[in-house]
Amino acid sequence: MPINQISVFLENKSGRLAEVTKVLAEAEINIRAMTIADTADFGILRIVVNNTDKACQAFEKNGFTVRITKVLGIEIEDKPGGLHKVMEIFKENGVSIEYLYASIEGNKHPVVIFKVEDIELGLQIAKRNSLVTVSDL
Repeated sequence: MPINQISVFLENKSGRLAEVTKVLAEAEINIRAMTIADTADFGILRIVVNNTDKACQAFEKNGFTVRITKVLGIEIEDKPGGLHKVMEIFKENGVSIEYLYASIEGNKHPVVIFKVEDIELGLQIAKRNSLVTVSDL
C-alpha cells in the first residue's frame, strides 16, 4: 500500500519550521518521517504523519498550502548493502526514483520513503521481489 505524504510549501524565512511544528503539536499529530528541500525563496517540507487528514486540516486552517502525494515505504535491512539491494531491484525493473528519505522507528527496520514516477509499478516490483512495504509508520 502506498503512504500519504504531505508536502508543505514554505517561505524561506526564519521561524517558519517552528510554525509548522507548532501546528502539528497543537493538533496532536506525530511526525514519522520528514525531509526539506529549499531554494533561496521557498522550501518544500515533505512529511509523513500519523494522521494525514487531521494534519492537512490543521495546516490549511493556519494558512499553509499543502498537497498529498502517494509514496512507497519500504523496509530496508539494517546492514551494509541493505539499501543497495532495493536500488538494484528498482534499477533492473525500470523504476524511476524522483527522491527518497529515511525514517527509523523504534526497534523496527529502517524504512525508506521512495517517491517513484509510477507508484503502481513500484508496488508491483516490491511485491514481486518480496520487499516489505509499509502502509503506516
